[in-house]
Parts: sequence; C-alpha cells; structure tokens
Amino acid sequence: MHRNLATGALLTGAALAVLAACGTDARSGADGTGRTTERAVPAPVKPVRPVVDGLPGMPPVLDPKDVYAADRPNRLSPVVKDFPPRVYVPNTESDTVSVIDPKTYRVIETIRVGRQPQHVVPSWDLKTLWVNNDRGNTLTPIDPATGKAGKPVEVHDPYNLYFTPNGKYAVVMASLDRELVFRDPHTMKRIKTEPVTCYGVNHADFSLDGKYFIVSCEFSGELLKVDTERMKVVAQQKLPLKGAMPQDVKVSPDGKLFYIADMMAHGMWIVDGATFGKPRFLHTGKGCHGLYVSRDSREMYVTNRGEGTVSVFDFTKGELTRKWRLPDGGSPDMGGVSADGKVLWLSGRYNSEVYAIDTADGRQIARIKVGGGPHGLAVYPQPGRYSLGHTGVFR
Repeated sequence: MHRNLATGALLTGAALAVLAACGTDARSGADGTGRTTERAVPAPVKPVRPVVDGLPGMPPVLDPKDVYAADRPNRLSPVVKDFPPRVYVPNTESDTVSVIDPKTYRVIETIRVGRQPQHVVPSWDLKTLWVNNDRGNTLTPIDPATGKAGKPVEVHDPYNLYFTPNGKYAVVMASLDRELVFRDPHTMKRIKTEPVTCYGVNHADFSLDGKYFIVSCEFSGELLKVDTERMKVVAQQKLPLKGAMPQDVKVSPDGKLFYIADMMAHGMWIVDGATFGKPRFLHTGKGCHGLYVSRDSREMYVTNRGEGTVSVFDFTKGELTRKWRLPDGGSPDMGGVSADGKVLWLSGRYNSEVYAIDTADGRQIARIKVGGGPHGLAVYPQPGRYSLGHTGVFR
C-alpha cells in the first residue's frame, strides 16, 4: 500500500483529479478492487550532454558554429546592464585613462593611473576593469558602475591580460619578462609561471572549446599554442616572413581558424587552430594591428595603423570586401565595437586621439582629443556572458 502511494505521488495533480472523479477508494488498490497494480515509473532523465566538450568549468558553448553567439546587439548581461556606457582610453605617454561619454563624444574625466598603461581589460566576471600599467608593474582596478579607480595591485610587467574561459585564472602577458603568468583572477596572486622562449608575448585568443589558446610574440615573429588546463606551451612556430611582427589575435566564428594581425607584413596570418600548421597570408594594409568582430559575426574590422584605414573582412567569403579611410589620416590601433554594434571605437596611437566610426559605411562620426599614446581602449559595457580579456573579447 505504501508503495502504491509512493508511485501515485509521481502522477500529476491533473491525473489525481481524474482518479478522484472516477470514485477510486484511497484505501483500496489503484484500480479500486483492492488488488495491487503496477504502474510504469518514468525512466530517469539522462543529463543533456553539451554540444561542445569544453574546458572543465567553462560555461556551455551556445552555438558550435559561432563562438560569438552571446555578443548580439545590446544583449547585456544582468551584471552590466546598469553600468553607464563609457569608452576608457589608456594613454601610455600620459599615465592616464581618458573616459569618454559615447553619447556626447566628449571626455568627461581623466583618471591618473600607473606608468605606461597599455590596455583596459574587462574581468572574467564583468565586474571590474583592469588598467595594465606595464612599466609601473601594477594593475589599477576601475569600478565600471561608478567609474572610480581603486587601489593598484602589484603585478610585474602586465603588458596585457586575459582570462581562461572557465574564469579560473587570469593570464598576464609579461612581454619583457618572457613569461605567461597564471594568477588568481581576483587577487592576482601568482599561481604558475610558464617561461617562453619567444620575445614579446602580447595578444591571444581561445579555441571554441577553451582547451587551448594561441599567443602572438611580437618581437621574434612567433606564435605559441598553449594548453589551457595544463598552463603549458605545447607548440611553437616561426612565421614565414623575416621581420614579422604579429599583434592582435582573433578566432573565426566557427572556431576553426585563427587570424593574426602583423604590422610588418601589412596583413593577417590565417592559421588552422587544430593542426597549428603553416599559415597562409592575406594582405590588408600598412601596419595591420587590431581585429574586431561585428555584432552579427559576419565581418571583422581590421585596423591598418600605418595608413589610417580599416579593412572589412567577410568570414564567409574569406576575403576583404571594403576599406574605410579616415579623413585627414590617423593611426587606428586598438578598440572595440559599441553595444549596439553601430560604432567602431579606435585609439589613434600616434595622434593623441580617438576615432568613432560608423560600421554601416565607415564614416567618421567623431575624432576626440585624448592624452599621449592612446592604446588599448575598452568600450564598456558590451554584450556577452563573460570576458576573456584584452580590450573586450566576450563569449
């Protein structure tokens, strides 16, 4: 009798109501005759396996055909939805961060930070912006809710900063130290140091499953492949051009190819991430430097710092479709795309200015004076569930 009651508890409220209407006696068997009857117990529901077998602890991949699926226009995380929209510009020669209101295109505040700030980097949990004070050997935290800077944290040679896709580690690109330093993502306490034999580690991006990432080495013209979980370099190659100087790195939406900007080759290297074989090359323009994916994942904006242009690359066609030229020239460097996808924001590295460019037609919307040597500016907030670092690489 107790077994029948336990089984009956598995029925829905609607099913119990039907039984009651038929005059079933609770003291008799389930069929009302006093006989015990067996009822089918639903089979245990098997857990749904993720579409992609990702790095342990990493949020599930939303779309195996598009690593940027979470980055659609204005799809802001609840964590950041109330943050005021701002553009944070690190000025390497002024030791400041210029804060721009994107609605007015005006500098509304200048924050004093450490020596030679290189990039403004959103944390994995989206709650903090870290200013990389490379020569000052510190990270300055900025609260994006208030725009206020906090107490600097001592970190040696933080040229650039990334986060593993599971949020377990921060990865400091210690360029001059020739190290990849894995740290606690909140306290920045050193966990593991991975020495490298190349020179000038600076930019990176992660595979679709998060299990490896590819790093550019600016001063020796090399690429590294790093096992994320083991925190270890597993492959290394020299780019097939004397004097190569690789910069920004971005993975294709389908996660198969990595694009590496090269400011001396004046274009992008394209590498198969799985095989890490010999790369092919696509010319874009003089001083190819920064790579930024559009909100619909169809195109990538490629900055050509040496000629004041932006090339537009079509992922599906695998070719360049347009080139936008800044009026009066300029030096478009690093930046990001606005939350709605309509404006591309770029620092003018050698012109002490920032450019706002219309992504529909390449028209220059604004040219804003900032401090000296503006570099890795961050547009914030941006869509996405978590940040992989740099000036805003979101998944």
